[in-house]
Amino acid sequence: MDVSEPAVIRAMEAVPRKEFVPVELKASARDDRALPVACGQSISQPSVVAYMTEKLCLRPSSRVLEVGTGTGYQAAVLAELSRSVFSIERVPELAEAARERLDRLGYERIQLRVGDGTLGWPEQAPFDAIIVTAAADEIPEALPQQLVTGGRLIAPVGPEDGAQVLTLLVRTGSVEWTREKLWPVRFVPLITGGAP
Repeated sequence: MDVSEPAVIRAMEAVPRKEFVPVELKASARDDRALPVACGQSISQPSVVAYMTEKLCLRPSSRVLEVGTGTGYQAAVLAELSRSVFSIERVPELAEAARERLDRLGYERIQLRVGDGTLGWPEQAPFDAIIVTAAADEIPEALPQQLVTGGRLIAPVGPEDGAQVLTLLVRTGSVEWTREKLWPVRFVPLITGGAP
């Protein structure tokens, strides 16, 4: 998963991953591998974060929706490249920790809320880009509808215990999208419904 976009490389360098991992794993923060975090979740490996980010083709004016805040690491990278980030986390404990962390690090362009990410954030739509950081059998139906024409959505698609692949949707018209399978991956499952 090569990344060549200079702005994405700069964004990755600007976000200190060690601030987003548990204290006992800070020594491993620079490793290119996923690491466990609270509530049975994980923080994606940096190469996957960079690759998914690059595929969104963000501009300084972009408005981005993230489904699955986790620790806030991906949101921070997105905020380095876009005008505003709207991030949804289902687990209140993770959302609160991410909010405190992002505030402490000065990320003011990120709005965060607790909710069912499969529904998107209709009142803030449309978005130039949507990124989903947990896997589902199919891309949730509501999300592509919240893209602008020309907008891009990237998500891992596949069962929890089977093959998953990063999938890129590009909205080409009011009811038209292109779909491209990009890369095999392994993500935690996307859970529907309200907060636990």
